[in-house]
Amino acid sequence: MMRRTALTLGALAAAATLAVAVPGSAAAAEGILVVDGVNHVDPSGCYAVDRFPSSVVNNTDAIAEVHTGPDCTGQVEWLVYPGETYPTETARSVFVL
Repeated sequence: MMRRTALTLGALAAAATLAVAVPGSAAAAEGILVVDGVNHVDPSGCYAVDRFPSSVVNNTDAIAEVHTGPDCTGQVEWLVYPGETYPTETARSVFVL
């Protein structure tokens, strides 16, 4: 009886772990991120800033990090929260969290 209970609890723990871990692994921001006037629908990852001056318009449900270096390297210049616009003359890339 004890072994059966332990097996059942182990199976339940494994199922709960999978149920919590799997949905978050493929999540992307929902909405539109506008970088250099280009719309990125449900963005995820890094986007280049190729025009100067430029702006980042964050119409998503996530925070966008504006970086001073290409490929989302360098310092974080600014955090653009949902609903905000950030004008920039120095940013080189944007990462959506």
